[in-house]
Amino acid sequence: MSEVARQSLLRSLALAEPDELAAAVRDLPQDVPGHEVVRGPEVGLVMVRGRIGGGGAPFNAGEATMTRCVVRLSTGEVGFGHVLGRDGERARHVALLDALGQTPRYGGRVGAVAAALDAARMARTAARAAEVGATRVDFFTMARGED
Repeated sequence: MSEVARQSLLRSLALAEPDELAAAVRDLPQDVPGHEVVRGPEVGLVMVRGRIGGGGAPFNAGEATMTRCVVRLSTGEVGFGHVLGRDGERARHVALLDALGQTPRYGGRVGAVAAALDAARMARTAARAAEVGATRVDFFTMARGED
């Protein structure tokens, strides 16, 4: 798996809803290799950085809670899971799917799971945008006819 493909996979997994990840892990075939938790799940803080207008000088906006987990498959692949919040089970699911995504046998299946998770996330985003768009108010200024 290329570095870009793995980054995309990890992004899709980290942005997925916890119940969707749990269902993806639950639906894995019974013959997946065993795994052990190498590190975590551990909860910590990360510094969130921002830029004014997207292009200004960076500044520290504050801290956010993050959970990380590392798992190793019995076949040797190591997976990493980093998620915002304090959900250790979610971080473990991300790490497990990351490790399975590196295997030749399960890489395609995990890629399909990530694509489905992305599609569900985009559908939620579109539904939310439509819900918010329905209450949108456009303000405009009319010229008063006076010179």
